[in-house]
Amino acid sequence: MDIEDAWTRVPGEAARWLQELDPDHCHSGFEPPRRPDSVWLLHAMYAWEDGLVTTTHDDVHQSVAAVGLTGQAADPSGDVRELLEGAIVTGTALGRSGRPGPGWRRLTWRELARGFGEPVVPEGELPGNRCLRQGHPAGSWSAAIQPPAEGCLDRESWHRLAGVLLRHCAEGADTRCLAYYCPLVTGDWDDETVVAGRLGDAAALYDHPAMPSCPSNLWPEDRSWVVYCDWDLWGTKVVGPTALIEALLADPELEALRLPWTR
Repeated sequence: MDIEDAWTRVPGEAARWLQELDPDHCHSGFEPPRRPDSVWLLHAMYAWEDGLVTTTHDDVHQSVAAVGLTGQAADPSGDVRELLEGAIVTGTALGRSGRPGPGWRRLTWRELARGFGEPVVPEGELPGNRCLRQGHPAGSWSAAIQPPAEGCLDRESWHRLAGVLLRHCAEGADTRCLAYYCPLVTGDWDDETVVAGRLGDAAALYDHPAMPSCPSNLWPEDRSWVVYCDWDLWGTKVVGPTALIEALLADPELEALRLPWTR
């Protein structure tokens, strides 16, 4: 299937109702209030099956850089190099992510938080780099952990989410939906980027060739639910009917939780 044929560009005004709900987040995605319920899907992370190591992603980066194995093609310009000097390589991806392959197992946020004796998401916070602090106390994660990606739900969870949404729409796969991509994803600060297509093609939308991420927002024409993925967060919010939210909470392949302090 040609994704760019299945999801066609429509006028940016189609996302204006979301901007009215959340006028302060137009650059990183629009966060809708619960309508009437909401849940956060935590982006997946993985651990190396042989166990954790104290070596961090930044340690690996520094070791590789020290022996000149980064490659000249990857060497940034002088201005960028100056900005990056002293920066920590955290190990956190930005944009699309997915299961790393053999040798890795899914590591849930709950499992890691339980081991550290800390909450999954601290009260008053959103799923992001303020969470699971003992897992990256100096900023960089253990090299034996692939931490949650920032800004985009992982591929497997996106496909699972699409399946749950299909079961909760009367028109099923033919439900007409719209997807908004924020300027931090598109790089287009002049026009709102909105595409329209079928819910049945939403799983494939994850790998839209013109985008580095899943949509910042996805919703059906009747606006009965909204998916929100902020470019700066490690979690994706879904708002909609309680039956849909409870189905997401009960799904064994998704790690989901309610954050009552979020709107």
